[in-house]
Amino acid sequence: MPSNEAWINNPLGVVDGIFAQRKSSPEWERKVLDYFKEKLKVNDAKSWVPSLNDIPLHYLKPNSLVKFRCMIQDMFDPEFFMGVYERADPSTNSKELRCGKYKDITDCGQVDFNSRNIVTSERQTFYCVPIPGESKWVKESYACSSQARVIASTSYTPNRHKRSYEEDDEMDMQQQKELSSGPQNVVDSCRNVESKRLETEAPSQNGASTHCSSNLDLNFPLPGEQGPACLVKMYEEWDSFRLNDMLEVFGVLSVDPALSFIADDKEASSLLDPTDGMETAEEQRAHSPPASLVPRLHVLYAQPLQHNNPLLPPAVSEDKGALPSGFLSEMNSVRGELLTYFTHVLLGDVLAAEYLLLHLISSVYARRDVLPLGKFALNISGCPHNSSYTEQLYQIIQQLLPSSYRLCMSLNNMNNLPMVPRKDYTANRLVSGILQLASNTSLFLDETQLEQGQLDATGVRNITALANLISWQKVDYDFSYHQMEFPCNINVLVTSEGRSLLPCDSQVHLRPTVSPPNMEEYLKAIQLAQLPSQLNKYRIYLTVAHLLDYSISEQVTKAVEEDFVEMRKDDPQSISAEDLHRMLSVARLLSLSYGQTTLSRDGWIKAKQLEMVRHSRTQQQECVNGNEP
Repeated sequence: MPSNEAWINNPLGVVDGIFAQRKSSPEWERKVLDYFKEKLKVNDAKSWVPSLNDIPLHYLKPNSLVKFRCMIQDMFDPEFFMGVYERADPSTNSKELRCGKYKDITDCGQVDFNSRNIVTSERQTFYCVPIPGESKWVKESYACSSQARVIASTSYTPNRHKRSYEEDDEMDMQQQKELSSGPQNVVDSCRNVESKRLETEAPSQNGASTHCSSNLDLNFPLPGEQGPACLVKMYEEWDSFRLNDMLEVFGVLSVDPALSFIADDKEASSLLDPTDGMETAEEQRAHSPPASLVPRLHVLYAQPLQHNNPLLPPAVSEDKGALPSGFLSEMNSVRGELLTYFTHVLLGDVLAAEYLLLHLISSVYARRDVLPLGKFALNISGCPHNSSYTEQLYQIIQQLLPSSYRLCMSLNNMNNLPMVPRKDYTANRLVSGILQLASNTSLFLDETQLEQGQLDATGVRNITALANLISWQKVDYDFSYHQMEFPCNINVLVTSEGRSLLPCDSQVHLRPTVSPPNMEEYLKAIQLAQLPSQLNKYRIYLTVAHLLDYSISEQVTKAVEEDFVEMRKDDPQSISAEDLHRMLSVARLLSLSYGQTTLSRDGWIKAKQLEMVRHSRTQQQECVNGNEP
């Protein structure tokens, strides 16, 4: 594909060309969307589109086609705009109809606001942020797979004196060689090149955001997050998207400085002022922030994301053929390697490693009334308190999952951190909280950090919110006068010394078989022993197992029912309906972990054995601690 493709560099020119043929093609709006959708289908065309996630804003050409991998953090009210307007040229006294879609500012010339040819249309604005908790390896892999050729915006001159053009060409050659080595090594191969390029060429976009953070809150759900926020303007099918959805959008980048002054200058030539009807200055600041910090993106194509693993196609469940060749048949062997890795990380405890693996591939697959099916919140108790063990355990998990976040449950954090999103009626926006996360994010709760003290009212609300998240996979957003329930799909792993104070689905007490003299060095050595290609295998495995379909045949269902009756025959108190539900959950995850999409008799037997061993260990530990079951 040539680097100077007009549909990327000048998408508005393509739109205007199709609009000019509207008399012969009344369905011109559909034709515009079909044009860009077809263009993006061609081979690796999507990788040629520059990404807001990877490239500083001042390197992107205004009104060019860009993409953004993001989560919908807030949904603003629909806004009206001039879909078609009439432009007058005073020098020739001529008038011309122009297309107003995918723009914030009109073209040069006077707009005839009294024209009968004006068509007022409606669009929806989403406030989008980078996917919360997205792992470093994910960002680097997406950045390195990009083939976009970016020319710096004319409003910014790169500081090139630090490196010669010959060095620049050399780095580009090096990147091309590394990209050809394939996805297994792409993360490590280009990490140094990419970081050096951004270091030497331009001040970071994140630095700009940080510098202005006191004046503009970008409303990221997680503390310490970096990247651009964006006002995403949707023109079609916006009802199909929901709050907290992950998506990748392709659209026209709008960063006109006039956007920052429309609210003050009512004579500005805009396509209808988006701040009209806003009652407060706070609302204007939240809904029309400076375009240099929060650019606008006019969507031509939007793709919902099942996951954000860059090593796999966006819709794995719909396109099994796009998986790496033969991977499904290799899942059994990859599982064995990953189980060995987890066993070393969990200090030789095979049972804990087995349950950790099952937890990491769990997901809510359906809801029966209020009960979420498929969730498997795990509590690993017995974790060392006087070491950095839990922190390093999280780093190891973070290295394998696309999105995760570690929350230290210290008294200070519980009493002060904003967990639940709340509605700010003055600014008419949703203020984010830590529990506003995208689907399939892993939430690592470190209970070993919880010290003695008093939880205040905020702390009690935060603990309650975490408990509701685990039990019902929902978060009740605070709308002041009422609470609004938002379903979620978040994997929760709790590490603790004793039994967690939170209601987990399963508890495994850690039983180390090794006692390394230096825990930090021991875990670092285990991590370093994993080759990048091996880590990528684990990453693909966990995502694929997570997304596989699953079913139980009538024959196996009948066998399970008979087994349950048999187990209760001698002692009805020995096993409850809740125990059966847990066994079925373990059996499901066990089957998926082997790449099997149906439950076999052998799978059910192994699940029962695992649960018996885990239950026996838990009872023994409770006797040691003097706790009642």
